[in-house]
Amino acid sequence: MTAEPRGDLSEAEAAEAGPRLWLVATPIGNLEDMSFRAIRVLKEVDAIACEDTRVTRSLLEHFDIPAKQVFACHEHNEAASAAGIVKLIEDGKSVALVSDAGAPAVSDPGYRVVRAVLDAGLEVSAVPGPSAVLAALTVSGLPTDRFTFIGFGPRKPGKRKRWLEAFADDPSTIVLMESPQRLAETLADALAVLGDRRAAVALELTKKFERVHRGRLSELIERYAEPPRGEATVVVEGAKTRREKVNKYAPDGGKKAR
Repeated sequence: MTAEPRGDLSEAEAAEAGPRLWLVATPIGNLEDMSFRAIRVLKEVDAIACEDTRVTRSLLEHFDIPAKQVFACHEHNEAASAAGIVKLIEDGKSVALVSDAGAPAVSDPGYRVVRAVLDAGLEVSAVPGPSAVLAALTVSGLPTDRFTFIGFGPRKPGKRKRWLEAFADDPSTIVLMESPQRLAETLADALAVLGDRRAAVALELTKKFERVHRGRLSELIERYAEPPRGEATVVVEGAKTRREKVNKYAPDGGKKAR
């Protein structure tokens, strides 16, 4: 018995029809990474929600996407924007959500919008594409079978060390983002908390001056003593063995009797 054909392209397109929220990934640097599908969806939707309207309008102009309703949806107004997006979709409109670069809702605004749309019983679809996280991970030379993306860390050293401590025993490769001004401090904290593991720092991914430096954390700290240009994506080797848990508040410092 042979399987029935799944249908032609028109049926596939029909599955995407109807009001919904589209999560559209956009280039992280090189505009040639914009997908045909992303361009088509942005042309077809009724409205586009974005982090910065100036950045998005420039992108639309570059790809000759007709002007339409474009409005801001960023970390400061995401709750209010989510309600407006839900109303548009309930009224039969399709809305695209984009960030300034990469995939929306991944270390960028979007989660609250997605949650609000789903809670309203409406459709959400994704147009995957460029991702600094995956780009850095795949070129790092570190294991890619399991990884943990932890985003941007706290700004204060004490909180940042406690944040890293939560992943100290994780065997998965760790991926995080950092600003150039705090890169050296974060690498130093990672060395103090995680040990001198293998790591990679990726800067200006997909751009003309893309560079990726690999080595031990101690080596990378020296390289980035001065802030580099561009936001960094940092990839750190996972734990090879689990450390013994120590209760530092115990009378004997948590040391076992020998």
